[in-house]
Amino acid sequence: MRNNASSSNSTIDESVVVDCGRRRSSCGYCRSPHRTSISHGLWARSLTVGDYQALLDRGWRRSGCFLYKPEMEKTCCPSYTIRLKASDFVPSKEQLRVSRRLQRFLDGSLDNKGVSALEDPITSKKSESFLHPKLSNPTSEKSLYASSKEQNEVEKSSQALSDQIDKVVKMFNEKGEFPSGIQLPKASVRKVTQGKKKLLVNGSEDLLYSSNIAFQIAASIKRAQSGNKDGNNSKPPTDCVTVNESCPKLIAENLVTSLDQIVNNSGMSIKACNGHINFYSSSKQVPTGGSVQNVAEPKTSGTKHGIGGKCLINPQHCQVKRKKLEIRLSRSSFDPEEFALYRRYQLKVHNDKPDHVTEDSYRRFLVDTPLLHVYPTGDSTVPPSGFGSFHQQYLIDDQLVAVGVVDILPNCLSSKYLFWDPDFASLSLGKYSALQEIGWVKENEVYCPSLQHYYLGYYIHSCNKMRYKAAYRPSELLCPLRYQWVPFDIARPLLDTKRYVILSDYSIIQNGESSLPQVTDDVIEGQLDDIGHEDANDVPMDEDKDEDDERVESESESSDDDTGLETISYGESENGDISKILLGYRGNVRYKNLRNAIDPEQRNYLESQLKKYMRVVGPELAERMVYSLS
Repeated sequence: MRNNASSSNSTIDESVVVDCGRRRSSCGYCRSPHRTSISHGLWARSLTVGDYQALLDRGWRRSGCFLYKPEMEKTCCPSYTIRLKASDFVPSKEQLRVSRRLQRFLDGSLDNKGVSALEDPITSKKSESFLHPKLSNPTSEKSLYASSKEQNEVEKSSQALSDQIDKVVKMFNEKGEFPSGIQLPKASVRKVTQGKKKLLVNGSEDLLYSSNIAFQIAASIKRAQSGNKDGNNSKPPTDCVTVNESCPKLIAENLVTSLDQIVNNSGMSIKACNGHINFYSSSKQVPTGGSVQNVAEPKTSGTKHGIGGKCLINPQHCQVKRKKLEIRLSRSSFDPEEFALYRRYQLKVHNDKPDHVTEDSYRRFLVDTPLLHVYPTGDSTVPPSGFGSFHQQYLIDDQLVAVGVVDILPNCLSSKYLFWDPDFASLSLGKYSALQEIGWVKENEVYCPSLQHYYLGYYIHSCNKMRYKAAYRPSELLCPLRYQWVPFDIARPLLDTKRYVILSDYSIIQNGESSLPQVTDDVIEGQLDDIGHEDANDVPMDEDKDEDDERVESESESSDDDTGLETISYGESENGDISKILLGYRGNVRYKNLRNAIDPEQRNYLESQLKKYMRVVGPELAERMVYSLS
């Protein structure tokens, strides 16, 4: 059964659901054939965003058009709805590293294997080949050769610059600019790593090489002067005052004056910065005053000339290829490119069988939606995107690398699933997308003040690879009994001792009054953010596909006990009045207006079903959503 609500207009403004009853399936989290996941299911023919928001706040989730709510006391892996208030979000150290790592990749200083493009690529490649012998193939050998060639070019350029500095130093010495009899050091010019650049003022991507020869010369002069007590045989360098700290700066400036005449035709510029002699890509003017400013655009054309008739540096090596990241948000629809990426992700990351990853299963899981789209109204009640189901695409240089499936609702952005290109695993796109989605909520709260929260799906404390969600702090878990939100710091020690906990029983223990151990940032970093499974960089936001309506079996009605357990599982004092339930039968009608027209035997059966339905959705929704009888 396929629902076309995702492509229809929004003339319908009511929710219509079919009660599927209790659903039993093998657990999709612990993967044990002896463990069972039990949930109550609804099939939604249409669903308003307000009703789905209310269902989320009662522990429901959707997989396509199928809605499900775990029976917490019965299921093997209790699933707690988790959310955070976007404006209160505090990124962890690891999350900040994820953002910086992606930025370095976009800047061109990091490849998609997590190896720095500027910091000893030879060592990195050799280490990778040693640890992973399967990388020893023609492609990797070609990459290794390219890295080796690049490193040779760097060494040649460094040596050429060093030789030119030595010539100028020798020339100064012969002119008597330095004290006689001192032993002048050999110049050493080194490639500036990305890490070093970040330590400079405002960073400088156009800084290529640097030498500290002026400091070495100043140190030699100081040793010579201190060794000659009479001072008759030593001569201070030109313009060098008695303050030794000034010497390296003045020496560097004097050397640069002579070097600049030689280097200016090499495709680089030169500048003395606080005693260092720095060589830059000449695509941008180097600022005066010794401070390094914004990142320079790489020089797009090199020169054939160099110092001494030799090319100082390969022009291609001077160029840092920037990449463009684009994030697009569009309404849920089938896209062949997205499906191809999803298929690759499922096969390579989750080891799904090829015949299980079909276009139909993908549509049912991630494209079909019962949510009725709400268009922006221009006031402060709807964000510019509108409300409904969306796919958020992440493109790097126009290549699709990840897709986040989300629902935008009146009070939250609910993250449903994320799939990404396995070739970009080192970029932790799952974590990065979560940060982007949290940022999206912050930005759009301006347009829609009620939109404040970010829902991460289900948190399963008994499943290690689902614990990462609590690393997005400060988060809250939904009490499965009273539907109150409880801070994770309070819930975690309770869940350490028991799988299923009525969290609201402990919600009064807050603000430092609790005798339970508190959760620190270090604990979160060490235990929640370290997944340690086959998908170590990230785990999909949900494994909800295992609850797809075609992968679960309906439990026989005779096993649906109408006493005790369900009352505990679904909430207190929520039996309500079933006579007010809105039924879809030859139009919409309240059950009280239809009751007398139903055969007594059928009436008893229907009323037992309506009682269960009211308990799982609550009286308010039972009276508002249409319970379809057809």
